Amino acid sequence: MLRLTGMGGAAAGLLYSPSLGAAPLHAAPALVDFDVRRYGAKGDGATIDSPAINAAIDAAAAIGGGIVRFPAGTYASYSVRLKSNIVLMLEPGSTLLAASVPEQGTTTGGYDAAEPNEFEQYQDFGHSHWHNSLIWGEGLHDIAILGTGLIYGKGLSVGRKNEPPLAELPGVGNKAIALKNCHNVTLRDFSILQGGHFGILATGVDNLTIDNLKVDTMRDGIDVDCCHNVRIVNCSVNSPWDDGICPKSSFALGYARTTENLTISNCFVTGNYKLGAMLDGSYTHFAPGEHGSPTGRIKLGTESAGGFKNVAISNCVFDQCAGFALESVDGAIVEDVTFTGITMRECAGSVLLLRLGRRMRAPAGTPIGTMKRIIISDVVSSNCKSKLASTISGIPGHLIEDVKLSNLYLHHDGGGTAAAAAILPPEKEDAYPSSGMFGALPAHGFFVRHARNLEFSNIEIACATPDMRPAFWLQNVDGADFFRVKTPRMGSPRVFDLRDVINFSVSAGRGVKDLAKPEKVTEKIDLG
Repeated sequence: MLRLTGMGGAAAGLLYSPSLGAAPLHAAPALVDFDVRRYGAKGDGATIDSPAINAAIDAAAAIGGGIVRFPAGTYASYSVRLKSNIVLMLEPGSTLLAASVPEQGTTTGGYDAAEPNEFEQYQDFGHSHWHNSLIWGEGLHDIAILGTGLIYGKGLSVGRKNEPPLAELPGVGNKAIALKNCHNVTLRDFSILQGGHFGILATGVDNLTIDNLKVDTMRDGIDVDCCHNVRIVNCSVNSPWDDGICPKSSFALGYARTTENLTISNCFVTGNYKLGAMLDGSYTHFAPGEHGSPTGRIKLGTESAGGFKNVAISNCVFDQCAGFALESVDGAIVEDVTFTGITMRECAGSVLLLRLGRRMRAPAGTPIGTMKRIIISDVVSSNCKSKLASTISGIPGHLIEDVKLSNLYLHHDGGGTAAAAAILPPEKEDAYPSSGMFGALPAHGFFVRHARNLEFSNIEIACATPDMRPAFWLQNVDGADFFRVKTPRMGSPRVFDLRDVINFSVSAGRGVKDLAKPEKVTEKIDLG
């Protein structure tokens, strides 16, 4: 019997084999500790400890698995190569530090080389490679990174062309954690500071649990790409210059695979604190003018060749960041998505963005995607700083369908002009999707175009100062029912601007008479 030392059930279960049947708990194989210091790691923040760390992992893997422990200390490291049935235990006071990269032009040393990927043209360099990371694993099962220690990606590239070190150069790493084609993975309790291009990139990873992480980084915090059966819970992410939690479905695996059976709950995302200010507890804001529009949100996309199916997002807080985005622009099939129990404060850009487009970063012949059966409910957004309305926009011939919105309170600064109300935004069918992609919008509540079967119930649009645009602007919409909708009485009296809308109805609205228009209409409806 192997010795089990101080490990909870989460790690002990990693070595369970279905072929053994339902053995009693006391008969389960135990895990052996492998202290990285016993394999030569110094933990002094200067010595490169990755050879010792990888030796400890190899030793554990040689006996079928074990716990590789990092006692308190700072372990400067290049690539750490995970293996199946391995737990990395980051003990209190421990830091795994991404070491500085070799000088530019050096051809040896540093992080592992980016492996070849013949499908790189369909997504950027960062999404297309995994081995060039601080911690990576491919084709593994039953692995975990646990503990309250810190992963500090100080020496990693952020993956931008004008910011050295450049990710494409030999020896450069650009992700804190990268996993490909793995299953039964748990990431719990640790923190990531400055995670490179991605704090976590999981591609083709099934049965993935990400729990109680704190990520304070300059690019994406947590990306799950083409993954099934994923739970992201109790996480906090500060990412001022990119997205916080960002499910994707790229073509990086060489085929279109969905992200499916995904839940995101009890998470906090923000983009308006200085790098590190969430982790150190200071929550220091950027000074006025020091930082552009913050990001830091939950977004599904942009990479979307496969699709998003069976997704539930609930009980999350957006604080001073961009709003929620759900995107299909590369052929993704998006269906059965809920977004509920959300609070948002001082959003930058549209509070809600649903976009079906045809950018088509996918193999030739890939059909345009679909988006249907979306429910958004119980959302409070206050003090939105943007004049961009929430947006639901398909493209001609490809409609967003079956969207139900209920119990929303959306408050914004106002200030839209009568001139903006007359704008007809361009289609931009093949453009990169973003809340600002159409420029100024002719509505201050919702801008809706190319959609079918929409329902708005118990919706209030409020603004701090008068806005001269209508609350709702609809074009090429088949089926739109509005029940108990409240709009501001100051500013424009216009509630609806309808253009080629069929099967439209309003009931129990404040200041608007009940009406039903089954025929196609183009008209403006004001407060009575």
